[in-house]
Amino acid sequence: MRKNMRLSLAVIALLITAVSCQKAVAPEQEIKKEISQDVINSVKALGFSSDNIIAEEGGYIVEGDIFIPTNELKRSLNGTILRVGDVEQYRTTNLVTGLPRTITVALTSRIDAAIYGPVLDEVVRRFNAENLQITLQRVSSGANITFDRASGSYLASAGFPTSSGEPFNSVKVNTRAIGSGTSTTFINYAATIFAHELGHCIGFRHTDYMNRAYSCGGSAVNEGASTVGAILIPGTPSGPDPNSWMLACIGSGVNRPFNANDKTALSFLY
Repeated sequence: MRKNMRLSLAVIALLITAVSCQKAVAPEQEIKKEISQDVINSVKALGFSSDNIIAEEGGYIVEGDIFIPTNELKRSLNGTILRVGDVEQYRTTNLVTGLPRTITVALTSRIDAAIYGPVLDEVVRRFNAENLQITLQRVSSGANITFDRASGSYLASAGFPTSSGEPFNSVKVNTRAIGSGTSTTFINYAATIFAHELGHCIGFRHTDYMNRAYSCGGSAVNEGASTVGAILIPGTPSGPDPNSWMLACIGSGVNRPFNANDKTALSFLY
């Protein structure tokens, strides 16, 4: 009886120790995710919203899906604002140079090619149909831009071209959040997300970056445009256009192929 009691007490003591250890670890995890004021100031200085900054391995995700490497926080992202109306603008940062050129794209082995291969093929088709100075080509490895599985809580993320004129080389996609399927509806929805992130890789900001409430809802947020100019694109409307592929937020199942203003902006830059 005493032996059983001692054993029970030992088990209880072990459980208390285990629970205590778990409680001790939690605050450390929270501290690691805390965003410093210096990072917040740097994000604002780059002209991005400082709301809901997410610490990610190697950098930070801002505005829901834009990845800024830690070593880029102090960089000056000079660029141009391409105006397409009172509400929508395309803000560019660095652009891809060495045109005309082919940009290769690929899925990593962590993404199911049977499901997302047709999605990437649709992205390639959409861009190449515009006869730009950038031609996309899908390859199996050694790509300029790889699409890899995301582990965070965001839908997808990507960065901007390098100062040497290369496209950002990685797109992270949360395949669990996007889902799976073989229907045309699913392929078009996922391709819209993939194409949006590739848009960042070649220099496009969100069309509604100055007022994310336009596509995301909530209150208007605009942290400013940093030190950039603005160019009105001839022939584009003065009012809002709700269907741009570079709007910040997207509803489930929504398909946004390039609209007339998107095509004008793509042609203007590439």
